[in-house]
Amino acid sequence: MSEVDLRRRWSAGQPCHGLWNMLPGAVTGEVLARTGADFVVVDLQHGATAEAGLPAVTAAITAAGSVPLVRTRSPSFADVGRPLDLGARGVLVPNVRDAVHAREVVAATRYAPAGGRSIGRLSGGADEPLVIVMVETASALEDLDALLVVDGVDGLYVGPGDLALSLGLTGADRRAELRSVLSSILARAGAAGVPVGVHAYSGEEAAGYTAEGGTISTVAVDVVALGDVMAHHLGLGRGGRPSRSGPEPA
Repeated sequence: MSEVDLRRRWSAGQPCHGLWNMLPGAVTGEVLARTGADFVVVDLQHGATAEAGLPAVTAAITAAGSVPLVRTRSPSFADVGRPLDLGARGVLVPNVRDAVHAREVVAATRYAPAGGRSIGRLSGGADEPLVIVMVETASALEDLDALLVVDGVDGLYVGPGDLALSLGLTGADRRAELRSVLSSILARAGAAGVPVGVHAYSGEEAAGYTAEGGTISTVAVDVVALGDVMAHHLGLGRGGRPSRSGPEPA
């Protein structure tokens, strides 16, 4: 599996399934990749991996047969380009405001004359990496139609936690309304032929988004899954029924 394979499969409307990595270390990356995941997203924005650890983590993911993607710390020029010099085959970029901003992000991933990326790749990486922009603000949602036609964007990825905050849809009583918004994004992206996904914490949740046309499918977050499994076995050992450890919003 390579970024070329992901791009081809997503463009053909075929779902690809990956895992979300927040725990640090090359061993963690390798363990996740060896599950058979099509891709592994290393989270620099909220996870524990630092830039200095990226070459080892991305190399381990690649060697285990998966595609290393990185959620960047921010949409700034330096933060988008740095992971690409350290082995990432693509980036998921948070806090993208609108289509104009998305074009700036794409330019940060492309060498001249197509963009402004500087030559100096240290480890692995790709000449034309995958570029996935995150829809997690009210302004990005408002500009969704324009975002869907930005040249060089390989897909959209929705962060439901931050989007709910931006839209004022937090709380249990607003879940149905938020779910309707997510369904609308999936439908609009699907109609435009643009790969799309919604951040999920379980296979069941991810399958629901896939059934609505999602093709960028993250089925589990390592730190959440580890907590759930440990709580489950701890509860069994104590003879009780454990409670779920619970995820943090994307």
